This record gives sequence, C-alpha cells and structure tokens, in this order.
Amino acid sequence: MSKNLKTSSEWFKQAEYDLDTADSMFQTGRYIYTVFMCHLSIEKALKGHHANKHNDDPPKTHDLTYLAQKLALKLSEAHQEFLEELNDLSVPTRYPDELDSLLKHYKKEKVKKILDRTRELFLCLQKI
Repeated sequence: MSKNLKTSSEWFKQAEYDLDTADSMFQTGRYIYTVFMCHLSIEKALKGHHANKHNDDPPKTHDLTYLAQKLALKLSEAHQEFLEELNDLSVPTRYPDELDSLLKHYKKEKVKKILDRTRELFLCLQKI
C-alpha cells in the first residue's frame, strides 16, 4: 500500500468539490471549464471506487472508460454511454487547438445538459 494513499471518502469529497466548481463555472459562463470540471469530478469518483476496492493508488490516467472497465462497474447503458461521451469531450477542453472554435462549440444549452448528466452519474457512483 502506498504511504500517500487517498481514502475513498477523500476522493469522493474532492469529486463533489469539483462538481460544485463545475456549477460555479457554468454560472459564470465559463463553459469549457464546466466540461473540464465535470470530467474531473467523475474521474475522481471512479478513483474513489478504485481506492475502496483495491486499497491502492488508482492508475494515473484521465481515461474514464478505462477506469470504469478496470472496476467492472455495473452502470446503466445511459450512464455508460455518457461516461464515454464525457471522456471524449474532455480532451479538447484540456488541450484546445483553437479557443474561439471551442467557445462556439460549447454553448450554454449543450453544457447545461452535460452538467446535469454529470450530476446524475455522480449520484449513481456515490450509491454503488
């Protein structure tokens, strides 16, 4: 066991904080960072499950699909599809090719749906 191991509860505490930050970013119109924080929140929740299940540090990856597969989580089809979608959406927010193009792509309505679906997935992950 790593001496710096975060507990599952610490991972989930940070995940919830990041989800609150996503909401704050949404409220201020920072939609790219809303999506980024949504991804980070789910990533930390999955890493919380890893810490709980394996009592070890989770893999150093941002790949939500990989983390969920390693955990063999039983997610609904809708949650699994959104997890994959959020995974794909995150890369351009993390490393944008062109800011103006990204800003045009992530409009308020679209990001609101992403934020709402992230909340639903987060609640699901808390209950597993």
